[in-house]
Amino acid sequence: MSDKKVRVGCASAFYGDSQLAARQLVDKGEIDYLVFDYLAEATMAILARAKATNADFGYAVDFVTVAMKDVLSDCSKKGIKVIANAGGVNVPACISALEKLCEMLELDLTVAGVYGDDLSNFEHGDMPEMQTGKPLPAKLASINAYLGAMPISDALAAGADIVVTGRVVDSAVALAPLIHEFGWSETDYDQLAQGSLVGHVIECGAQCTGGNYTDWQDVPDFSDMSYPIAEVSSDGSFIVDIPKGTGGLVTVGSVGEQILYEIGDPANYLLPDVACDFSKVQLEQIAKDRLKVSGAKGRAPGNKYKVCATYIDGYRLMGTFFMGGPRCADKARTSLNAWVKRTRSAFTAKGLDDYRAVSIEIIGSEDTYGPHARSQNTREVMGKFGLHHNDKNALIFASAEMAYLATSATPGMSGFGAGRTKPQPLMMVHSTFISKDDVPVKVQVGDNIIADKCYSTEQDSAPIAKYYYQLDPIDGSIATKVVELEQLAYARSGDKGNNANIGIIAREDKYLPILFEQVTAQAVEAYLSHLVEGEVERFDVPGFNAFNFFLTEALGGGGTASIRVDPQGKAFGQMLLSMKVKVPVEWDI
Repeated sequence: MSDKKVRVGCASAFYGDSQLAARQLVDKGEIDYLVFDYLAEATMAILARAKATNADFGYAVDFVTVAMKDVLSDCSKKGIKVIANAGGVNVPACISALEKLCEMLELDLTVAGVYGDDLSNFEHGDMPEMQTGKPLPAKLASINAYLGAMPISDALAAGADIVVTGRVVDSAVALAPLIHEFGWSETDYDQLAQGSLVGHVIECGAQCTGGNYTDWQDVPDFSDMSYPIAEVSSDGSFIVDIPKGTGGLVTVGSVGEQILYEIGDPANYLLPDVACDFSKVQLEQIAKDRLKVSGAKGRAPGNKYKVCATYIDGYRLMGTFFMGGPRCADKARTSLNAWVKRTRSAFTAKGLDDYRAVSIEIIGSEDTYGPHARSQNTREVMGKFGLHHNDKNALIFASAEMAYLATSATPGMSGFGAGRTKPQPLMMVHSTFISKDDVPVKVQVGDNIIADKCYSTEQDSAPIAKYYYQLDPIDGSIATKVVELEQLAYARSGDKGNNANIGIIAREDKYLPILFEQVTAQAVEAYLSHLVEGEVERFDVPGFNAFNFFLTEALGGGGTASIRVDPQGKAFGQMLLSMKVKVPVEWDI
C-alpha cells in the first residue's frame, strides 16, 4: 500500500466565517489543498435574491475579495490547490471574479467550475417533501440538487488549480481531491466513505478542533483558534491535525462530537458518491492534538440526489429588549403579552388576519429549558419576541406599535436605541429527491467544457439494520447517587430542516451501560417535550461509545423559518447535559 499522504485544510464552515483562517492554514498548515464550505439552505435563498437584484452577484463574494485576495499568491507559490462551493447560484460570475483577481496578481492559474445543481429552470413535476409528503410549492426562491465529488475530481484531473462549485454536499470539497490524488474508483466504497468522513469532520472548520466543544474550558486559546487539517492515507484513514502553535485542540471528544453533528442514522448516511456507515468508526489519540480516524464503511449510493428548495411563507418579526429590576421576567412577559393582545385587536379592526405564530421567550429566566428551568429570581432579562404573519405591513405596524411599551407598560424596560425591527421573509425548506439521470452536470476548466453529463450511479444498496449495544444489565441492588449527564458524556447538537440531532459520547467505557439504560429515546423525548413535537429515535454508535438521537419536528420550522430564539437546536445538546442520571455511589464523580 502506498505511504503517500495528502493534507487537506478547511478554512470556512459557513458564509461569514473567519477572515483569518485561510492565512493560518497556508502559513502554518503544510497543506496540499485548501477547501472552503460556504453554503447552507438559508444561504442559497439569500444568494438567489442577490442574483435577482444584480446578475453579477449570487456567489460568496468574500471568497474572492477577502480569502483569495489574501492567500492566492502564496497558494500558487506553494502549489496549494483550492476548492470551494463559493459559486452559490452563480458559478460563472465567481469564476470571472477569480480570473480578474489572478490577472491583477499576475498569476497564471487555471480556474474550473462545476455547475448544474441549480434546478430553477427544471420542469419539476412531482417532488414531494421527503418527510411530510407535501407537494413542491409552485413559486420557489431557490432549488438546488446536492452534487457529489466526482465532477470536482474530474476538474482537478484536467489541470485545475482552483475549483469553484455551486451546491454540493458539504463533504465533497474534501473527498474530491482524495479521489484525484489516490485514484479511487467510484466503487471503492470503503475509501469513499472514509474520504467523506474526512469532509464531514473538517467541513465545519473549528468545530472539530475545540469550537463548540463540551469541554470548552480545556481549549488553550480561542483568540488564536486552530482550523483543521486532515492528513489522509491511501486507504482513507486520516489524522486530524492543527497548525503548529495555534490555540485549538484535537481530542476524541472534539472530533467525536463533530462526527455525530447533523446526521440521522450513522449506519445509513447517504451521499451522492457513497452510502456511509460511521457506526464503527475508531478514534485513536496517537499524540497531543493528533487523532487517527478509521473504520468507516461504504456501499453503493443509488441514483438520486437530495434536492433542497426554499420558498417564502409569509414574514417574521424578531427582536429583543432589556428588562431590569425585581420580578423582571414577569414584567417582560406581561409587557410582551399586552403588546401582542393590543396589535391583535388592531388587526381585527383593520380587517387583517391574526398572527400565524407567536413566540415569547424571556432570556435569562431559562424559558428555553421549560420545566427544567432553575433561574426564578434573576433581576435582569432580555425579552425576546418572534411573530409570523402573512402580511408584511401587519408586522411593520406591530414593530412601530411596540414603542408604546416604553412608557405605557411595566417598569425597567430599555433597549430601543437600535431602532425598530424590520420584518423579513420567512423562508421554508422543502427537501426532496431527483434522479441523477435528470441532472446534467457541467465541468468547465478554463475555456474548455470537459464534461457535460449526468453522473449516474445505477447500483443501489439496501439500508443497514440498526446496531445495538450488547451490554450486561446494571446490578439494581447497587447504591446510587444522582449526577448530571455532563459528568458522564460529551454532547453536540445540530439541525436538518425542522429536525434536530443530539450526539452524546461516553467519557469512559464504564459509563456506557448507564447511558444505555437511562438516556433512552423515551427519556430524551420526555426531557425535551416542551420543544419536540415529533418523535425521538436513538441510534447506537459502538465504534466510539456513542449514541445519536434524532428529534423530528423539533425546531418550530427550522433555521430559516422558526421564530424561536434557538431555531437550529444549537443549545439542545448543552441542555440535555443537565439531565439527571443515577450512578454507583462509590464513583468519584
